[in-house]
Amino acid sequence: MADLHDISESGGVPSGAPSLVDFVAQVSGDTAVRVEESLGNGFVRLRVGEAERRQAKHDIRCIEDVVIEMLRNSRDAGAHRILVATSRESDLRSLVVLDDGSGVPDSMRERIFDARVTSKLDTVHMDRWGVHGRGMALFSIRENTRSAHVMATGMGLGSSIRVEADATKLAERKDQSTWPTVGRGDEGQQQLKGPHNIIRTCCEFALEERPDCEVFLGSAADVIATARALADASPNRSRLLFVDDPNEVSVIERPALAADARELAEVAASLGLPISERTAHRILAGQIKPLRPVASRLLHHGGTPGQQEVDLTRDRRGLKLSPDDVDEFSRVMERAFDLIAERYYVGLSSEPRINVTRDKITVTFDLEKED
Repeated sequence: MADLHDISESGGVPSGAPSLVDFVAQVSGDTAVRVEESLGNGFVRLRVGEAERRQAKHDIRCIEDVVIEMLRNSRDAGAHRILVATSRESDLRSLVVLDDGSGVPDSMRERIFDARVTSKLDTVHMDRWGVHGRGMALFSIRENTRSAHVMATGMGLGSSIRVEADATKLAERKDQSTWPTVGRGDEGQQQLKGPHNIIRTCCEFALEERPDCEVFLGSAADVIATARALADASPNRSRLLFVDDPNEVSVIERPALAADARELAEVAASLGLPISERTAHRILAGQIKPLRPVASRLLHHGGTPGQQEVDLTRDRRGLKLSPDDVDEFSRVMERAFDLIAERYYVGLSSEPRINVTRDKITVTFDLEKED
């Protein structure tokens, strides 16, 4: 795990923070010093200083950043299954994330998007994307998008959050259809290859968090079909036969309650996933198949993802870099390339490739081809 000294490139942990141990000690200090307001149900509004100490490595700069923050939000809510639906019409990018996590109380459906509001008072999560738990992720998402709303939730029932972004204001990768592959680098090391798009973001997260989290990615119709399949496969499927109010069951199970196409379309809309009745008929008829987990699809395994490791690391002849350091260095190089991109109107077709040999480190920038 990187020292918190490294998390400073976008206004992260204040310089001079001596170590991760000291940072955790500060977080676990007196509650009154850290909390501006108690909001009930375990939620608090942090003081500005506390939120700043929890600042992540980077702010929202593209739609892929929104995706990773929402995935981390679901994970930190205890979700084991996360369903991601995304689409783009003209310049409007829609993103809906359903999960089976702890959910949000009704009184907090809007307030969770306020700055410094978090339920993670004593749990700061440090992962490959930085520090999580400062109460700023959802606030940053709403600030950088056209809209962000909790569509459906309940305590212990998971949640569905819908985000709509203006693609002319919030950048995204040009290629959003290509899946990454597990390939070999120039020196024989395994690595993910392909554009750093929404798909790859979901794949990286799923590989990092397996087997605790399964991630599914597709269209609104794909996600509804998958939610129904997951509910049908549940050992407690029979209890859904006696439910009168969809709000009594988990968000992910609600599509399985629909008896006909009209009801299914209504339930889907309530989750932030509008579909037509014709599409609902196709789902009920089994014409739209449920999704496979992205890790399973990526690694070409059926069912539960196997234990094959994706190694982004090494040169067998000498210097070895950890996967986290390679990935972080690649992201730093990608941000540094912005200088060239702005001055010469060029773009990258994929993330920078890091090649490590005994006596040098080579960074390769693949440029987008002109139309």
